[in-house]
Amino acid sequence: MPRSVNAVASRTRRKKVLKQTKGNFGSRRNVFTVAKNTLDKGLGYAYRDRKDKKGQFRALWIQRINAGVRQYDMSYSEFIGKLSKHGIALNRKTLADLAMNHPEAFKAIVEKVK
Repeated sequence: MPRSVNAVASRTRRKKVLKQTKGNFGSRRNVFTVAKNTLDKGLGYAYRDRKDKKGQFRALWIQRINAGVRQYDMSYSEFIGKLSKHGIALNRKTLADLAMNHPEAFKAIVEKVK
């Protein structure tokens, strides 16, 4: 009996990988074995960086809050400590937005905790 191979499924699987590596340089986009390795690595980086992005945004918000409170002769750590002591429950994302786009509202918060 002749050997039976499912060429349709194999081709579909290879085309799926090659479609995902579209835009890569040279053989990384059109040689299946190289493209498969590229795709595995890329998907690993994507997974890792989805988590890392959250930390990067937090760092950005902290820098913006720090820049905002320095105008009122206070450091970031001082400000956050006094916020929690006064029971003001605003997250860093909101505080950074206020510092950047609504300085008068941010000033009111700083004056309240001083």
